[in-house]
Amino acid sequence: MNSFADVPAMIAACGASSGKVYLVGAGPGDPELLTLRAARLLAQAQAVVYDNLVGPEVLALIHPAAQRIYVGKERSRHTMAQEDINALLVRLAGEGLSVVRLKGGDPFIFGRGGEELQVLAAHGVPFEVVPGITAACGAASYAGIPLTHRDYAQSCLFVTGHLKEGGGEMDWAALARPHQTLAIYMGLSMLPSICVRLVESGLSPCMPAAAIEQGTLPGQRVIAATLSTLAAEVAAAGLRSPCLTVVGEVVRLRDQLAWFDAPAMQPRESNLAFTTGA
Repeated sequence: MNSFADVPAMIAACGASSGKVYLVGAGPGDPELLTLRAARLLAQAQAVVYDNLVGPEVLALIHPAAQRIYVGKERSRHTMAQEDINALLVRLAGEGLSVVRLKGGDPFIFGRGGEELQVLAAHGVPFEVVPGITAACGAASYAGIPLTHRDYAQSCLFVTGHLKEGGGEMDWAALARPHQTLAIYMGLSMLPSICVRLVESGLSPCMPAAAIEQGTLPGQRVIAATLSTLAAEVAAAGLRSPCLTVVGEVVRLRDQLAWFDAPAMQPRESNLAFTTGA
C-alpha cells in the first residue's frame, strides 16, 4: 500500500479532479435507515471503501462490479493506518473512479470524516458528504429512550468513551450536569471507570443508565440499570461492541416506550432497490 507521503506524486500522475469521493453515512445498522441518496450512491459506485461497523445488509446494496475495500478499525486491531486510508481515497479518485467512503452512523460524528476530507481538499479531490443517522439517535430510538424530553432532559451530549486510563482529558463536571442526557460512544471497555467518575462528579448512583448492543439490528440487546449497577450487569450479560451507553433520567421511559424488542417485533426484509444508471 502506498503511504501518505506518496499522495502528491499520485495526484500529479493521475489528476486529482478526474474522480470524486462521496463520504457516506451508513447509519446505525438497519439498512432501511439509509438515506435514499446513500443507497443510490452504493448502487452506482465504482469503488467502496468501508469500515468495520457497516453490516452485510448494507454492503449487499453495492453494485456487484464495484471494488470493495475493507479498512475497518477494531479495538487494538487496525486493518489500515489512517494515513494509508487517506492515500487510498486520493489514489482511487485520481484513477477517475466514483468512490464511496462508507462509514457507520454519521461520518462527521466520531467517524474521522472531517480528517479525511481535509486531505482530499488539500489535494484538490472533489467530494460530497451524505449524512447518516448517527448511532446515538438510531440506537436510543430503537431502545425506546428519547434523548431529550421536556420533563427530563433539555440537552444531550455526544461524547466518546474511548478514554485513557484515569480519563483526565474529560470535563467530568460538565458531563455530570443535571437535566441532560449523555450518549457515550465506544465506552464499553471503560464503562466501570466512566460510571465511577460520573458519580464522583455529582450524578446520583441511582441515575438511570443503559447500554445498547447492536442497536437497530435484530440482535439488539439493552441493559437498563443505574450508574451504580450498570457495569456489573453489562459484564454479567456479556455485552460486546458495538455498544452505546445512555445516561440520564430519560432512560426511565424505556419501560413504557420500548417497541423494537417487543415479542411481536420481527426483523423486516429490506425492499430497497435502486437502478445503477447515472
